[in-house]
Amino acid sequence: MLGIVLWYVRELSGETEYDRYCERHRRHHPHAPLPTRREYQRMRTTRRECESPGRCC
Repeated sequence: MLGIVLWYVRELSGETEYDRYCERHRRHHPHAPLPTRREYQRMRTTRRECESPGRCC
């Protein structure tokens, strides 16, 4: 039961997103270095800011 709760909390917090990214990165780019969690967060934030349309409301 505790394992399920921990899984749920990690999913809600977005912590597993980095883990999934690392798995995909290793599969598609096995020789490229992995970004740190902080670098990944920075890349993700930059990408979201560039892709989202600007709105006033």
